[in-house]
Amino acid sequence: MTDQTPTPDTRPTLPDRHSIDVRSPHHVAAVFEHDIGIRFNDKERFDVSVYCISEGWVKVPSGKTLDRKGQPLLIQLKGRVEVFYK
Repeated sequence: MTDQTPTPDTRPTLPDRHSIDVRSPHHVAAVFEHDIGIRFNDKERFDVSVYCISEGWVKVPSGKTLDRKGQPLLIQLKGRVEVFYK
């Protein structure tokens, strides 16, 4: 059995803007094959739905509130965004 641990060379580059929603044009499925982390204002966040590094914001769900299509209602937080592979 061979070890399938990805090396840094086989991982895709992290996009500037990324979304977990598959319907979004900013969704890159290849990134989700690897474990990524998002640090927002020097704290690691685990609830980020969308991020943009260049504009410095993340979108996170607002509690249990849903929009009219049944998706979580997102709020935008501004600050320093860092994305990395774990």
